[in-house]
Amino acid sequence: MARNLVLVGVLVALIVIGAITQPQLYSDSTWVWNNMVSILQLASVVGVVTVGMTFVIIGGGIDLSVGAIVALAGVWCTTLATQSYGTVGMIFTAIVVAVSVGLINGVLISYGRLVPFIATLAMLVSARGLAAAISGKQTQISANTFINSLASDRVLGVPLLVYILAVVAVAGWVLLNRTTFGRRTVAVGGNPEAARLAGIDVKLHTMLLYGLSGLCCGIAAIMLTSQATSAQAAMGNLYELDAIAAAIIGGTLLSGGRGTIVGSILGVLIFATITNLFAINGLSTEAQNMVKGGIIVAAVLVQQFRFKSVTQFFARNRATTTS
Repeated sequence: MARNLVLVGVLVALIVIGAITQPQLYSDSTWVWNNMVSILQLASVVGVVTVGMTFVIIGGGIDLSVGAIVALAGVWCTTLATQSYGTVGMIFTAIVVAVSVGLINGVLISYGRLVPFIATLAMLVSARGLAAAISGKQTQISANTFINSLASDRVLGVPLLVYILAVVAVAGWVLLNRTTFGRRTVAVGGNPEAARLAGIDVKLHTMLLYGLSGLCCGIAAIMLTSQATSAQAAMGNLYELDAIAAAIIGGTLLSGGRGTIVGSILGVLIFATITNLFAINGLSTEAQNMVKGGIIVAAVLVQQFRFKSVTQFFARNRATTTS
């Protein structure tokens, strides 16, 4: 809770900085509302991917292939053959393709005993290559009115994509905090051997975590296709880094065993707000990336020092008890 409050404070500070640097823009209430909606829409696709990534990292893994899975699912669901089956066919294809690739990652890691970094890095390259082969390295236009309207239609002034992110985030929160699956995820990430001795099928659970990440990628593929009204092999580029960074900023331990969906979503919003802040001030993408990199390094350092302090505290307590 305290960390989430700090993240909210960071968001407020970024807004204040924007108001100070561009007072003429923030004095217009209509512009402020539209800008807030733009930030939420910017965060929506990455936010959905981040929910799946949060589960994987809490479970002690990492997934470098999420951006490539989004691209593959998007390209596959926008082929002329798939579009001929209509909205249901496109959505079904995107979900099935993404979940299948996620499960392949899980099988390679759980049963093939590959290091998550290597397995998902190989999948990143393979999925991008397959997406390029399917699309012929061309942009595929989506002719589906329903999917294309997801990015343009609004309810109460808020884009539908933002509602999709909200639904996925709430479902992720419930799954992590109110179900056996969530408790097992924390247990597997915190101590796999202890989880195994407690009767948890660690291999199966790990495979399911990557399948869940794939599911989020499939949903994100539909959302991203809606935004661009098209799909290509290069879509979702560097989404894996954005998702990992947002999860870390939100308090998810890279070593696994701890993390929150709320914190991860706040992390996504912080990065989206930074992007927006740089855009309205006309600053370069290079400078934006350097700031993001600095934030990631700072967050990891804070995690390490806090974890080390907690470890030392318990070690001192055990020593005192023993003596």
